[in-house]
Amino acid sequence: MTRKYFGTDGIRGETNSGAMTAATAMRVAQAAGTHFRRGDHRHRVVIGKDTRLSGYMMESALVAGFTSVGVDVIMTGPLPTPAVALLTREMRADLGVMISASHNPYQDNGIKLFGPNGFKLDDDTEREIERLIDEDPQLVPAAEIGRARRIDDARGRYIHAIKQSVSDDIRFDDLKVVVDCANGASYQVAPSAIWELGAEVITLGVSPNGTNINDGVGSTSLDAIKAKVVEEGADIGIALDGDADRLIVIDETGREVDGDQIMALIAGRMAEKGELKGGGVVATVMSNLGLERYLEAKGLTLERTGVGDRYVLARMREGGFNIGGEQSGHMILLDHATTGDGTVAALRVLASLVRSGKRASELLHQFEPVPQLLKNVRYAGGAPLENAGVKAAIADAEAELAGKGRLVIRASGTEPLIRVMAEGDDAAQVEAVVDRVCDAVKAAA
Repeated sequence: MTRKYFGTDGIRGETNSGAMTAATAMRVAQAAGTHFRRGDHRHRVVIGKDTRLSGYMMESALVAGFTSVGVDVIMTGPLPTPAVALLTREMRADLGVMISASHNPYQDNGIKLFGPNGFKLDDDTEREIERLIDEDPQLVPAAEIGRARRIDDARGRYIHAIKQSVSDDIRFDDLKVVVDCANGASYQVAPSAIWELGAEVITLGVSPNGTNINDGVGSTSLDAIKAKVVEEGADIGIALDGDADRLIVIDETGREVDGDQIMALIAGRMAEKGELKGGGVVATVMSNLGLERYLEAKGLTLERTGVGDRYVLARMREGGFNIGGEQSGHMILLDHATTGDGTVAALRVLASLVRSGKRASELLHQFEPVPQLLKNVRYAGGAPLENAGVKAAIADAEAELAGKGRLVIRASGTEPLIRVMAEGDDAAQVEAVVDRVCDAVKAAA
């Protein structure tokens, strides 16, 4: 069944256009509030947001929607996505909402929903909410309208919680850390948590103005933090995205460390201490073959899912894993969070740096990635992947890479794009394979 509103990570789009309007946000709140109203207790929702200008509009619309169906609202102000998930569970709320479009530019916004357990909603629940969105709202009598209030201690609660992910005997007193918060939701909490654990903190992207989120800073724009780490002689750089659920690390030489390397480091350390569950790591089809080989050499497995941290999380919960993530930097550490948390992952990396006594460049590059190439092909309509010529090109490419690499072809869930990724030990072969498949898609598009 094709979903009308929800994508791979909630509802997202350009504000004041399509589904991302105040009117739709109010209907989403009415539908979600109705779905989660069970029993005769006072129902409540926690609403957080990042720093986008449109967050004010979306927050007000959501408050109107939830209160109109009898749900009380607790507003936190700017706060990372994982903090909203945490508070939803800790405050015994019936659901949580994060207003954010993650790493997208400020013109976009989104609505992410969490159940009372702090986990993102499953497909069946999202489908039911979609059904309710398109029905008349179930408005309550005037005496039952919900109340709304803001809380002042949300940031402190979250900082206290994430500091518990680091052992009591670990301090960051000798570390100089550059922290880039993308002018986003973590601009106060991430530098504070790292500083409170003893580090000297140099900040980037901590001056949000409503329109500069992810603008030249953060985990998807690394030039600024790379330069700052080298310029300041810092030990390490921490780059978060707009809602702080993903992490990219920069070593002291200015070299990037992606999610695959971070997963390798954390999983390896936990395996050594007997703390790794599930016998391995869960990642997506986009994670590098080098990570898979690294884990296999340690007697661990790499289980792959479709692209999207919600699919990683679903497999983790199903298989009893406690580490998973994406190459792009989503890090899910289920012992400490119910969703991706870039700051928690950063604290674990910093703790490993302290324990090892090594420089970041020695510690963080756990394996040599195999050559990997991703290209996107835009198409006007139809279904290019059903074309006979495209199918033949894909089959030929898979046969050529058999035993020496991987080929991943998928349609984007948000744009009319076919994504073609290949990897293998021979970089020239990988490029040739990707180009041939791309040419076949272009011919069919």
